[in-house]
Amino acid sequence: MEHVYYTKGTCSREIHFDLQGNVVRNVQFISGCPGNTIGVARLVDGMTVEEIEKQLKGIRCGAKLTSCPDQLSIAVRQAYERDNG
Repeated sequence: MEHVYYTKGTCSREIHFDLQGNVVRNVQFISGCPGNTIGVARLVDGMTVEEIEKQLKGIRCGAKLTSCPDQLSIAVRQAYERDNG
């Protein structure tokens, strides 16, 4: 199922991704630093929500309190909880 998450506090505006059970696929960041966001998207393809949280949750970007990877960890958790109630 495709999900869209509107980021908060980052250069990227949105994150699009598919969630198949707890497996994340086809991540695409809208805006942001292309090299970093494309790299993160490729690295997490096929990972579970839990694996993404373990690796990316809490990462900060400079003085910001969050980052694109951190926002992805939030996005996939929220989507998983919505889908599995």
